Formats: sequence, C-alpha cells, structure tokens
Amino acid sequence: MKNILITSHLSILALLLVTCTPTVQIALPNEPITINLNVRIEHEIRVKIEEELDGIFAADSGLF
Repeated sequence: MKNILITSHLSILALLLVTCTPTVQIALPNEPITINLNVRIEHEIRVKIEEELDGIFAADSGLF
C-alpha cells in the first residue's frame, strides 16, 4: 500500500513538472530585417572650421 501511495505521488509530481515546463518557440519575422545606414559625417567639416579658427585666433595673426 505504501509503495502504491509513493508511486502515485511521484507520478502526480512528475506530471505536474512536465506540464509546467516552459516552451521556446522560434518564429521567422513577417518583414525582412532592415539596417538603417543613414550616418551623419560631420568630422571633416568641424576639423576644417577648427583649423580656420585656430588660424584666425593665433597669436601671430594680429587680431588681438
């Protein structure tokens, strides 16, 4: 009787553990993946302006 009771408890516990396992589903997206490559490039412009300003504000330019 004890063995049957233990077996039934273990089988119920195993059934509960199996039914509560999470599932992982992998689905393909409906739309294709797009990569936006719109990048602003400002570095060259800033360098040119900074070099011009350095030339204007230089000590030998006679501005100050």
